[in-house]
Amino acid sequence: MPAAAQIAVTPVLVLMSGQLTPVAVVANLLVAPAVAPATLLGFGAALVAPLWLDGARLLAIPAGYAVGWIIMVARWAVNLPFATLPWPAGLPGLGLLLLVVAVAIPILRRRAWRTMAVTFVGAALVAVLVVRPIAGTWPPKGWLMIMCDVGQGDGLIISAGPGQGVVVDTGPDPVAMDRCLRSVGVQDVPLLVLTHPHADHVDGLPGVLRDRRVGAVVVSPQQPGRPAGMRVTAMLAHRRIPEWTAVPGTRWRFGPSELTVLAPDPALAGTYGQGEGSEINNSSVVLHVRWRAGSALLSGDLETEAQDELSRHLTVRADILKTPHHGSNRQSPAFLSSLGARAALISVGADNDYGHPASSTLGLLRRLGLTVHRTDQSGDLAVVEGDDGGMAVVPRGP
Repeated sequence: MPAAAQIAVTPVLVLMSGQLTPVAVVANLLVAPAVAPATLLGFGAALVAPLWLDGARLLAIPAGYAVGWIIMVARWAVNLPFATLPWPAGLPGLGLLLLVVAVAIPILRRRAWRTMAVTFVGAALVAVLVVRPIAGTWPPKGWLMIMCDVGQGDGLIISAGPGQGVVVDTGPDPVAMDRCLRSVGVQDVPLLVLTHPHADHVDGLPGVLRDRRVGAVVVSPQQPGRPAGMRVTAMLAHRRIPEWTAVPGTRWRFGPSELTVLAPDPALAGTYGQGEGSEINNSSVVLHVRWRAGSALLSGDLETEAQDELSRHLTVRADILKTPHHGSNRQSPAFLSSLGARAALISVGADNDYGHPASSTLGLLRRLGLTVHRTDQSGDLAVVEGDDGGMAVVPRGP
């Protein structure tokens, strides 16, 4: 029955969310004995409560245990390898799914082919469950910040304590952002910062909201009125999540991390740049993050004008730089050299159409003595506290 239900809903899930959930059949089998008691006892408690409150409480207790089992299984299932698989959304994804099914049916009907398929799947599971943990776990111990490989966009997670993370930007793809958060075990987001209303920084928001609590969202002064910003505001209003405009000087502490807003000045937001896109980039929320081991500057998509403006008014030092605007060629040498950073992280999509990161920017960073790390070459990047009390950058990929 769970398998039949999963087969029935899989095309709908592909059309709506662009993902497959192979673990759902196993999870449904495990929770099936608890569904009926939870439903019937909960419904009974609702009927009895207006007449006999104590009796309703007696019914709610076993119902609560049944619901608790369902929640426990769900949390266990989503952390399994391949709990969710990315898949093209919409009609192309549905067409691809039908093609896979059409190929799989004749393979599974022939004993020899079926044996080969089972052997291949078994070998893949051994590689994932046994060989990969021996090679190294993710996230690395003592992680302070994760730069997620979300393609051409930004998505970062700052450690805020066990199971918690502050998210800065959400990338363009909800599935990629959700997968990155699951990989580091983040179930609660006390604060989400959307640096500016461009799709490659905000369209992954549904992935952050999926099965997670978000305490509040901080946005750029440029957010209201922009198409991407209006979508964000509507989504947050629907979920009753507070939306705050960034104010320089605001400071928060979450677990090992202290965050301070450095920019933009609301009075100057949107007043300089080469066109509307640059004006929005230059209005990015800029964060300085401090840990016991060091600090990082998260600079959104700042371009030359805003970089110079920031360095004129503030003395900013940071060990690690989130390179502005995916390493575009609009960088201020004076600003970059003033930071004293030792490493530069670049969130960028492979073979993107923008030419990011620019060769001139890579050359500048290396001349300034920064070690460059890129998501298109190394996948997710983790900033960790080393055994010597300093910081290091650990790539997930090669």
